[in-house]
Amino acid sequence: METFTEPALREPIHITFFGEFSLCAGKIRIDDSLNRSRKMWNMLAYLVSHRERAIPQREFVTMLWGESAGGRDTANALKTLLYRIRGFIEPLEQKVGLPLILSQRGAYRWNDKAACESDADRFEAICGQLQAEGLSDGEYEALCREAIGLYRGRFFAKLDKVPWISVLSAHYHGLYLDLADRLAGLLTVQGRFGEVTELCGRVLAIDPCDERIHCHCIRALLSQGAYDEARRHYEKATDLLYRHLRARPSEALRALSDELMKVGLNRELETDLWKIRDELGGNEAGEGAFVCDYGFFKEAYRLELRRSTRSGRTMMLGLLTVTDPSGNVPELEVLNRAMDQLLSVLQGSLRRGDVVSRYNGAQYVLLLPTRGYEAGERVLRRTVGLFCRRYRTPLQIHYKLQVLEPTPDKVRADG
Repeated sequence: METFTEPALREPIHITFFGEFSLCAGKIRIDDSLNRSRKMWNMLAYLVSHRERAIPQREFVTMLWGESAGGRDTANALKTLLYRIRGFIEPLEQKVGLPLILSQRGAYRWNDKAACESDADRFEAICGQLQAEGLSDGEYEALCREAIGLYRGRFFAKLDKVPWISVLSAHYHGLYLDLADRLAGLLTVQGRFGEVTELCGRVLAIDPCDERIHCHCIRALLSQGAYDEARRHYEKATDLLYRHLRARPSEALRALSDELMKVGLNRELETDLWKIRDELGGNEAGEGAFVCDYGFFKEAYRLELRRSTRSGRTMMLGLLTVTDPSGNVPELEVLNRAMDQLLSVLQGSLRRGDVVSRYNGAQYVLLLPTRGYEAGERVLRRTVGLFCRRYRTPLQIHYKLQVLEPTPDKVRADG
């Protein structure tokens, strides 16, 4: 039986959850960079996260192997896993002079005599303190900065697909972004724009797709007179949101586009057209259809409609929808892969003058200038057929086509 020497002064265990998972006592450190099985890390993290209570063996079995798991083999597997964890954390137990995992009548628990402190607990406590009334701006800022400093990444990032971890990860990440949003707002009111951009840079390194933080950063750059940098940041932000989330910019972000345009009107006048052409990149026409976000698509549509009215030529508006065989929207991972594949086919089968935009998660909207209805339908049939042959997927592609003429519109066909 393992024996432990009672230390004169018991070393506390420092637990880190954000960005990495680690347990430290003095110079003894155990962290998730060590090569151990995912189930070992999962069970150890679950014990530590729920150290305020005893956890029934059945709860561990369900968490590790699913609701339907059970029987002698599973019970033995759980005991083997626990045995390995105990051997793994033995140096930590020797350091603190206590067994850290206790068995209690069909349950296991983390030893509550072990002094533990974690970044997640402190983070949660700060969020509670910030709800108190009567805090000065200085006190509020100090608490926000401490909490933001604790958050170095998502909760146990290496296992963030594990259901119980993903729930906590979403909870803490939402709190973190709210804190960053509030602190950036406070600094903006105080005119500390340099600190706003510095804060936003740190936050966006962890989550590059939060629109509120992008808006704070762009406003701060404009307030510092950094117009070109603000414009580049706006373009980068909208591109990131489209590529990672397939999302259109929010109203707040689109409003900043208008503000950037107004600021741009006050810039020094340019007389060199070659410089403007270089900025526009006119020699990079590319092959296939032009792909853009939906905000730009609307402007392209209005422009082509004007041209159509002036020239008398028709154009086509198309809509492609991805569904499963039952006509429902597929699961997100399957859907995103299919939408990327469909976009590749569209770019290869449409002409340079055609315009494509993702309308929502499962649909692309198309603008086909100067095509008649029959030609437009042939193109969409060919596109759908090419997609099905190339990727051999059970998913289905449905299309709608509408003729846009100088006279009132009329739906012509569905496919």
